[in-house]
Amino acid sequence: MADKADIAGELIEQRMEHVMQSWPRRVEIQGVLAIACEDCGEEIPAARRQAAPWAATCIECQSIRERKRRHVR
Repeated sequence: MADKADIAGELIEQRMEHVMQSWPRRVEIQGVLAIACEDCGEEIPAARRQAAPWAATCIECQSIRERKRRHVR
């Protein structure tokens, strides 16, 4: 039977795995480490990352996502 420490350890591992999977993908573009858009793989521009640090997509792909969402409803 697992004790509280084992259960807590498993919970921490699960949360860390979730955080790592949701972390923005980093790619090397022309020798520079950049954050890549989840949809197209292109670099997310620095201005977008400053304005919306949580952004996982570039502006164009985010616009496409929003248009698709409007049509689904």
